[in-house]
Amino acid sequence: MLAFCNVTKRFGNITALDDVSLEIAPGEFFGLLGPNGAGKTTLMSLAAGLRTPEAGTVALDGRPVASGASAARRALGLVPQTIALFPELTADENLRIFGELQGLRGPELRTRIDEAFTAAQLTDRRHSLVKTFSGGMQRRLNLVAALLHRPKLLLCDEPTVGVDPQSRNAIFEYLQRLNRGGVTIIYSTHYMEEAARLCSRIGIIDHGKILALGTLDELLVQLPFEDEITFPVDPATAPLVARLAAEGEITAVDGMHRFRPRTGYPLSAFFALTESLNLPPRLFVSQRPTLEALFLHLTGRTLRDA
Repeated sequence: MLAFCNVTKRFGNITALDDVSLEIAPGEFFGLLGPNGAGKTTLMSLAAGLRTPEAGTVALDGRPVASGASAARRALGLVPQTIALFPELTADENLRIFGELQGLRGPELRTRIDEAFTAAQLTDRRHSLVKTFSGGMQRRLNLVAALLHRPKLLLCDEPTVGVDPQSRNAIFEYLQRLNRGGVTIIYSTHYMEEAARLCSRIGIIDHGKILALGTLDELLVQLPFEDEITFPVDPATAPLVARLAAEGEITAVDGMHRFRPRTGYPLSAFFALTESLNLPPRLFVSQRPTLEALFLHLTGRTLRDA
């Protein structure tokens, strides 16, 4: 459906996207996972035709997506990271403006607006000024505004930034219903739990490059370890760190050691060693591989790092 072919985008001396090639199939719920500044918003803006690449092509159903390619752009909806609403107008007035910009008029527009307020759970606030809405309510209205023309491809650029858990869950459930109904979704986020919960396939991006691509299971098998044990960076654990050097990979991040045992090293041996050093079990947390562990393995930094 959407294809990036060797796309490069620069802003002055900064390369925001670096020779990116990526294909999104119809019906996918594709997640773009990376820290702030990784290139997610730039990729979204190119997909929406808001920017033009220095090199490469972006196409939707084989048609170029560019500033002048209105036929291709009518097939997609964009939920930007920044709220794109008029705060001094009512919610109803906002949706009328966005609907008319998409060519909707008369009874059809009224029906679409009614459906949008129901979906956003904002029917009782349709005549309230947007500036009186909470952040979560504005995010929900921002989302349905992008769907009035019923696009077949929806671009969501970090749509849950700054929202409360209840609104976030409502957005998740709505997007999942849309996807089950056939809408293809590209969803950018720096929250690992969002990507893991929502997305059928995930691309990990950093410094403008796609570092890994696949389903969650396909991504996690790229890790060279099957378990990870975390414990505090502390003088009491220093002797343990020295003894583990030959037994796997050990790093320190955010005040915690992360130990990834080599293949064949039994966890029973690890805990026997901690017992011999009189280290209490409460210091240690064992877990299976995670997206965060994969990102750290690929980049050497956490998703929260800028």
